[in-house]
Amino acid sequence: MKQFLTIVLLLLASPVSSPLRAEIAIQEVTSPGGITAWLVEEHSLPFMALEIRFRGGASLEAPGRHGAINLMTGLIEEGAGDLDARGFAEAREALAASYRFDVNDDTLSISAKFLSENRDQAIDLLHSALTAPRFDADAIERVRDQVLSHLRSRTTDPDAISGSTFDRLAYGDHPYGSYYSGTIESVTALTRDDVLDAFGRTIARDRIYVGAVGDISAGELGALLDTLFEGLPEMGAPQAKRVEFGLGAGVTLVDFDTPQSVAQFGHIGITRDDPDFFAAYIVNQIMGGSGFNSRLMDELREKRGLTYGVRSYLIPSFLSESILGFFSSSNDRMAEGMELVRAEWESMAGEGITADELQAAQTYLTGAYPLRFDGNGPIARIMVGMQIIGLPIDYIATRNAHINAVTLEEANRVAARIYRPEDLHFVIVGRPDGVESSQ
Repeated sequence: MKQFLTIVLLLLASPVSSPLRAEIAIQEVTSPGGITAWLVEEHSLPFMALEIRFRGGASLEAPGRHGAINLMTGLIEEGAGDLDARGFAEAREALAASYRFDVNDDTLSISAKFLSENRDQAIDLLHSALTAPRFDADAIERVRDQVLSHLRSRTTDPDAISGSTFDRLAYGDHPYGSYYSGTIESVTALTRDDVLDAFGRTIARDRIYVGAVGDISAGELGALLDTLFEGLPEMGAPQAKRVEFGLGAGVTLVDFDTPQSVAQFGHIGITRDDPDFFAAYIVNQIMGGSGFNSRLMDELREKRGLTYGVRSYLIPSFLSESILGFFSSSNDRMAEGMELVRAEWESMAGEGITADELQAAQTYLTGAYPLRFDGNGPIARIMVGMQIIGLPIDYIATRNAHINAVTLEEANRVAARIYRPEDLHFVIVGRPDGVESSQ
């Protein structure tokens, strides 16, 4: 499952009921140097959260250097300028600041938190990490070992195997077709030059998105941004090209000695900017969304006890889109579970939803509003997510109206459009009874 899903879930769905915070005032700030950010001022506490995204992420990888951007991301705060890894950590701790660096297929993200009294020093330290990372040999080997340990664990994880297999079949040689952390072989072969190249491909001014929340004014934020990003190259590597979902109907069976098989299934999906997206989102909530009231949960778990949980998702990634689902079941009941999924897909495409289902989904989705304004960090992350997928600055105030505006006729038209039972492909990892590959 693509990590873009995290952004979508933050912006659209939440299992936790929280009050609507549409009164939060988001300002668009442009620094003197031309960096744009969204800001929510909150001066009640002397604290600030800064969320940064560099668009492209692991999809910017150089050919034959699989896992280099992930390795590089893990090394950014392992020493910078005159500070080695220990010195950098001590300087960060002395400031009571925190930095987190993450990467996925589509973005490299930085989450920073610091006290107002230490703001300038915390930004200077982060600036050094973004402009003068050391990439010392001992740090490279230490972080490489961590990555390799993770990759080894994935070789015995049925969920990871099913996801990797599905992605490879759906996207082939495109970056989406392989796990962003690389393989044991590729990561073992990476050199310091590969890490330096990955840094240059990814960290650049032409792909920055910023959200800031806390004790800072618009003018102060503008100056901060220019200080933080001073010295970054104007452009990184060209963004990866779009790729069509390339997996047709069928079954792929991956032999794995386990009493419980894992299934990932899906087909082509819908883009986030499609006019039908809100209707599609509601329909998916009814099909396999969060909670215990979806059709898939009712059929597979509640009525038959085939699985502990089953979910379906819309995945409108930056470069492709899909509808995916997941469940696991004992080997002797996996075939039954697959048939039930197909039957629900056919029912949704052919018959659609009922008025009661629509009303229940709209009530849930508007009542359990997805934006979790429970701290500066979450708000900053939400704002960056809004920016990077092209949502307007007033989305918080208008989102529920879009959900409530979907009619039964519209929902059923979209259900017939996006659900394609004839295109469903299942990747099964395990030894399920009565299931064979169609490959």
